[in-house]
Amino acid sequence: MSDETLIDFAAERERRIHDLHEKRLQDMRQAFEQALPLTAKKKSKARGKPKKR
Repeated sequence: MSDETLIDFAAERERRIHDLHEKRLQDMRQAFEQALPLTAKKKSKARGKPKKR
């Protein structure tokens, strides 16, 4: 047998699990972006002239 034909099942399983978690994270990010869109207007609005006291 050649070393090239050996499959590291643990590494393959880790890769599959990582891909599943990454897909779930991407789905959650998209859902949050649709529910609570981030706009630059709110951030720029918060910075204004400081109040004189």
